[in-house]
Amino acid sequence: MPHTLTHHIDVLEHNRTSWNRQAEQQCAWSQPVSAEDIAAARHGNLQVRLTPNRLPAGWHDDVRGLRILCLASGGGQQAPLLAAAGARVTVFDASDGQLQLDRMVAQREHLALDLVQGDMRDLSVFADASFDLVFHPISNLYVPDIGPVWRECFRVLRSGGTLLSSFYNPVVFVGDRDPRFAEQELIRPRYPIPYSDLEQLDAPALDDKAQRGEALVFGHSLGAQIGGQLEAGFVLTGFYEDSQPHPRFVIDRYLPTFLATRARKP
Repeated sequence: MPHTLTHHIDVLEHNRTSWNRQAEQQCAWSQPVSAEDIAAARHGNLQVRLTPNRLPAGWHDDVRGLRILCLASGGGQQAPLLAAAGARVTVFDASDGQLQLDRMVAQREHLALDLVQGDMRDLSVFADASFDLVFHPISNLYVPDIGPVWRECFRVLRSGGTLLSSFYNPVVFVGDRDPRFAEQELIRPRYPIPYSDLEQLDAPALDDKAQRGEALVFGHSLGAQIGGQLEAGFVLTGFYEDSQPHPRFVIDRYLPTFLATRARKP
């Protein structure tokens, strides 16, 4: 049964704290790039990640001189590489710990990065048409509503600008996560999409997750993810799927659970 105390949880603050902890522990998306990676980017070999594996050929061209917003993309990874490749980069993230990793790499490698902390649904700190490219790797599962994310991305991009985004296939949120089912390689459908920790976990499970400091997540439908971009005004120009290199759920072993889109502002 959904619990009734959701108003006691500030999702933004809770997830900011969770990601600060993950940044300290250097999770997969909080491992700063090496000096060798930076040197390669400076020499034209740019290896940024929108999903766990490399971008398809042609998804990013020469970024020199481009104004790029790395949206909810802290962690000392994509932003320093893009800056090393010659872009003018701004990083926007809710987690000061993630931003600190970008700051550390920028200082180590003598790179210029603008760092801004905030909610990805509110980019009012930026003027209209401020950027040529928005780079938005898998992160919108941490906010309950993503319509504002797409609308703000559209607003801050110039005409002809590009949005590169990634997100989970919503199928990963459907199954019961009781480890007994995973041990038997069973997928037991339990949760409908859209999924929300706040609405679909019972009170003990939600309290336990909060006590462990885990981020609260939201499984958005493909209608909200892809249809939401179209409704915001974008034109879809690319799509690809990627597999989970370290499967966490049974479904990860049977289909690619990362999805990525390339969209253009007309």
